[in-house]
Amino acid sequence: MTTDGRSAHILDVLITEFGDSIKRDPAAFRRKFRKMAASPFAFYRGSASLFYADMTGAFADDAFLDGQTGRVWIHGDLHAENFGTYMNASGVLVFNVNDFDEAYVGPYVWDLKRFAASVALIGYAKALSDGVITELVSGFAHAYLAELTAISEGGDDAIGSLTLETTTGVLHRVLQVARLNTRVALLDAETTIDNFDRRFAAMDGRFPVDEEMRHTVEAAFQDYLTTLPAVSEIEHKIKDFALRTGVGIGSAGLPSYNMLLEGHTQALENDVILYMKQAQVPAVARHITDEKVHGYFRHQGHRTAESQRALQAYADPWLGYTTLNGVGQLVAEVSPYSADLDWGDVNEPDELASVIRDLGRAVARMHSVADDESSHDLVDFSTEDAIVAVIDGDADGFTGMLVDFAHAYGAQARTDHGLFVDLFRNGRLPGL
Repeated sequence: MTTDGRSAHILDVLITEFGDSIKRDPAAFRRKFRKMAASPFAFYRGSASLFYADMTGAFADDAFLDGQTGRVWIHGDLHAENFGTYMNASGVLVFNVNDFDEAYVGPYVWDLKRFAASVALIGYAKALSDGVITELVSGFAHAYLAELTAISEGGDDAIGSLTLETTTGVLHRVLQVARLNTRVALLDAETTIDNFDRRFAAMDGRFPVDEEMRHTVEAAFQDYLTTLPAVSEIEHKIKDFALRTGVGIGSAGLPSYNMLLEGHTQALENDVILYMKQAQVPAVARHITDEKVHGYFRHQGHRTAESQRALQAYADPWLGYTTLNGVGQLVAEVSPYSADLDWGDVNEPDELASVIRDLGRAVARMHSVADDESSHDLVDFSTEDAIVAVIDGDADGFTGMLVDFAHAYGAQARTDHGLFVDLFRNGRLPGL
């Protein structure tokens, strides 16, 4: 494809994906696109729609896929920065995949390829050689396949979840930092004490909610409670509301409501902050033709919550969904215990290799959770058995496929970033 042809393709994909949203809030998308213009990796993060257009277009490939492994529950936006810590429902701190806004059912290799290309982009930004990038992606592929095979064979040789007990080095430090976080510190940062009770504090990007909207949000909240396991009555009391908009690259212009809830006692240190945010159609959904998948979800909030429950063992007990003015919403806790890996602190090849191998194991566990042994019936077979079977012992071929893709698509993303910047700075993105 010529440079002009690729620019036209990028423009077409972005307008198809974001055109209506740009019309609603052009200022939010100017901010989003300026963030994407900052680096090839930032562009890659914000352009999942282009990635999936390529997965069914210029980069289409059915290697290591069959009927079953083409319809596995996938994360949908599996790049290197979508990992972090969370406190699971059993009270254990885990480092794992996060941000399930783009999750759907599709080919498992799309997750692996999206991650592999992100490794190539990080490696290039750190001035690593192609040889080192090859080793990093190979380590990811080997760790993924080894963990998935161990799970398929009964789990005795599997490493297991990434916790304080099973990690070392960089990821162990991230978990230790998360362990230092407290609910009190989060509440002190987000709220203030007014007339002997907590209320949201005034801050940039947060706005008060009028009485009419409070009633609307509270009605949606009551509907959300029906999607949760039973909790005590005191935890149903909303003490305050707040509005936020456009949090993160993927949420440009979208409203998000915070709710401050009474905790499990009347003591102020265990209050809970929830967010209710509008869920969007995932980029990958445009490229999946399976009607059983399309018809499975009531709305995008249901899809996002169900996906997270499917892909994340022991998910947030506050995770649920509702509708607000007829639009699907995801509801979850603003967790005190979240901490992200800062890739700026991981620079040496040996350290990078160790982290990326651990992430390979985490992805294997994610893919293995969402199958016939989980609570849903959309994927009704053992994903680990199906993936191991389709690879059929060809670890070298499987690894080579991911390495080749990482280099090819990493180079494409760097080129696309330059073309995108030219489109944006020369006013060729309509509505901006």
